[in-house]
Amino acid sequence: MDTGRKDREGLNRSAPIPGLSEALEKSTNGDHNAFDRLFTLIYNDFRGLAKIYLAREPHADTLQATALVNEAYLRLAEQKRVDWKNRSHLWAVGAIAMRRILVNHAIAAKRDKRGGAAARITLNEDLIGGEQNLDVLAVDQAIAALAKLDERHGKLVELRFFGGLSVPEVAAVLGVSVSTVEKEWRFCSAWLKNALRS
Repeated sequence: MDTGRKDREGLNRSAPIPGLSEALEKSTNGDHNAFDRLFTLIYNDFRGLAKIYLAREPHADTLQATALVNEAYLRLAEQKRVDWKNRSHLWAVGAIAMRRILVNHAIAAKRDKRGGAAARITLNEDLIGGEQNLDVLAVDQAIAALAKLDERHGKLVELRFFGGLSVPEVAAVLGVSVSTVEKEWRFCSAWLKNALRS
């Protein structure tokens, strides 16, 4: 049985999950029970992603993977209706929810009475052209600034960096061609690299 290939983070997001397509469709049609089933089906995938995110964080002992995934679930469940395009779209939305949770956690850690330092993350070489240890808040602010200039560019960076999506997966989520994503990613990557150096 083909279980699919693992991505650059070592996660296998292409392995078949029985019942996933049906749960995606029912959830899209507004069935909240189907969303619960959907989340149960992808829970282990999200937990693996959460572990990767937390491994990059120096304050990981104050936030556990299970808590991060559960908080992401609550944020996704609050949405009235989402038109889930496919598994990659669900993955991306979940990863973005985790990003926001981590940013909020980093802000709280920075404010603690001991003057906690900002959380740091490592950007992979293929994302901005050289591995760097960066402040998660600086990355978040850079993405927000890029989104003000061009909303799709901000979303593209968010999907690639925090969602870990490949170029074809980003193209599917955004509803554009692979060549468009490749071209825009070159610009976004250079822009992000420059913004994080200043």
